[in-house]
Amino acid sequence: GRSDNVFSTWEWAELWWRHFGTRGSLALARIRVGDEVVAVLPLYTARRTGLRIARLVGHGVADQLGPVCDAEHFELALGTLAQTHHADLLLAERLPSEWLTEAVGGSVLRDEASPMISISREGEWEAYLGRRSANFRQQVRRRARKVVGAGVRFRLVSERAQLPTALDALFALHRARWGERSQAFAGQRERFHREFAAIALERHWLRLWMAEADGHPVAAWYGFRFADVDYFYQSGRDPSWDRYRVGAALLEHTMRDAFADGMREYRLLRGDEAYKQRYASETRTVGTVAFARRAAARGLVSLARGLSRAHSGRALLRRAVGG
Repeated sequence: GRSDNVFSTWEWAELWWRHFGTRGSLALARIRVGDEVVAVLPLYTARRTGLRIARLVGHGVADQLGPVCDAEHFELALGTLAQTHHADLLLAERLPSEWLTEAVGGSVLRDEASPMISISREGEWEAYLGRRSANFRQQVRRRARKVVGAGVRFRLVSERAQLPTALDALFALHRARWGERSQAFAGQRERFHREFAAIALERHWLRLWMAEADGHPVAAWYGFRFADVDYFYQSGRDPSWDRYRVGAALLEHTMRDAFADGMREYRLLRGDEAYKQRYASETRTVGTVAFARRAAARGLVSLARGLSRAHSGRALLRRAVGG
């Protein structure tokens, strides 16, 4: 909880390990100040392309990673992470960029936008809308009226018995919208999210919203509520309902709900899509940093850094380090 990040929870890490970590070896470390443990470094190591590579537990499916600690100790933990790993290459992915100072060192391979709405600064929903353009306000209100007029109702999944069918609908609607262009729920990832959603429901973290017309799902929104923050993780919609902009209407409904319930933030998570920027009150970034010890590892990092702006460069690095 003090890490302010649902992807730093034991529940996320333990489930990730069972689904994705079996080819590696855990390399957990604790950082102490005096007798107090102030941070945990959730690392694992695996051998790839002749190199011993360390990465953070949770990579791939998590939108933010890093040392597990409160903000007061994050810089200390990150510096320790960089200095004490014993792998040929440490690939630290999706770290909050505000902590990536020159003192940390390493090679920054990529920065990714992570837009969010600071609800605590914006105040009420209507005050937030009032700071946007007149056209923005009109569109939001028009979409809400239009979907209600079309018979669409919003429902939050709250019971365990409802969950499997709701997740089936989420995955089907996501595929209907994105097809093969999205791998968010492909293969093992779908099984991971089915299990995590069940755990999150028990912990009261799950936010799985359905937009339904005559009881039939036409859009779905999947995310989490943790430490007074709402996380928008993924969504899907029926393209035949696009004329009603039902996906946007559902997204805006979840935002209104977060404002009404007094959340601190609404995080749109990674991605610089234009629609996220329209809603965001600020944009943070998460960065991927590599720390190389051997010449072969430095060569790989140098090549990946040179190609990091291109999809081919990122694909090269993923293949080299195992996904």
